Amino acid sequence: MPNLRNRFLVLLLFSSFVILTTSQHESLKSKQKHVAIFVFGDSVFDPGNNNFLNISVTQGKANFPPYGETFFHYPTGRFCDGRNIPDFTASFAGLPLWRPYLDSANHNWLVGANFASGGACVLVENNPYTLNLPIQLGFFKEVVNLLTQQLGESDTKKLLREAIYISSLGGVDHMTFASSSSNVTESEMQEYVNIVIGNITKATMEIYKLGGRKFAFQIVGPLGCVPKTKAEFNSTGECVEFLQILATMHNNALAKVAEELEIRLSGFKHLMFDFFTSLMDRANNPEKYGFKVGDNACCGGGAYHAQTACGWLTEEYELCSDPSKFVFWDALHPTEYCYSQLAQLLWNGTGNVTWPLNMKQLYDLDIDAEIPSQDIDLISDA
Repeated sequence: MPNLRNRFLVLLLFSSFVILTTSQHESLKSKQKHVAIFVFGDSVFDPGNNNFLNISVTQGKANFPPYGETFFHYPTGRFCDGRNIPDFTASFAGLPLWRPYLDSANHNWLVGANFASGGACVLVENNPYTLNLPIQLGFFKEVVNLLTQQLGESDTKKLLREAIYISSLGGVDHMTFASSSSNVTESEMQEYVNIVIGNITKATMEIYKLGGRKFAFQIVGPLGCVPKTKAEFNSTGECVEFLQILATMHNNALAKVAEELEIRLSGFKHLMFDFFTSLMDRANNPEKYGFKVGDNACCGGGAYHAQTACGWLTEEYELCSDPSKFVFWDALHPTEYCYSQLAQLLWNGTGNVTWPLNMKQLYDLDIDAEIPSQDIDLISDA
């Protein structure tokens, strides 16, 4: 009987050791999970790339006080008082805050890269001064070549397959269209949207052909409800309907294309983040989310603090004492605190704000698929 009891104790101890070892191994595997992120976008995502462009402040720079005052305590080139959405999502993913791709200092391409540029357009002709989508895509291809030299082809394919490609594009194109067009018909608006979406689709398929599989699309924000457009187009303080319609057309078309690509392309996974509704709801109901002011910008002058630019030495502007109480930092961009809330929604929000997956789910998703020959034909025909 004692021998039987001793054998039972030994077996129990051994089983406990196996379970503990397996649990530790799984925990270690989880901690070791690494997913690179590649960022494409405009000023909402720019970490300071425009600092390195030979352009004037009026053409798209934020490298002067009081930009950056809340978190960095100096201007980094980000178009807000601190961190933006890609910074927060990088932190959630265990990656460092973004440095501009154009910064000449040594980069660790294993974590990805941020190519976003304030004023960036999908269509080259809309803004020739900053890093438009084709330029950003070209930079990504350069990074792929560098990774291949560093890791070899097989490991680079794996990194690209597991990476997330997050984008925020199209807003500047539609603002440009609105400022240069008058009395346009709905069919003309839809035709323009289709051109913009067609170019985004082409770039997405190029990334897919290079090995990308996981795409995070941040839809265009409420263009007609930001302080700048209300100050310029509507003295009554109401949102500018024309721009709201244009943004909605863009967002619906982008969501439809993403769904179609997921059906057509093997291993293609995506999410849509409702930046439009999430930001507009905070602007309309600031107290609900811990803000005090949803219409005026924290920094600027004139109507809605949007007629005089934030921080320009040539003009007078006002600066609020606590940016965290404001939804908008300047005439176009949210505050760091607002971005922190939006980033949390993107990362682990429910299906009413990010669908069919949130970014954490996309991050955790394991993709292991080569491009079937028929998918290559689809890409070539697109």
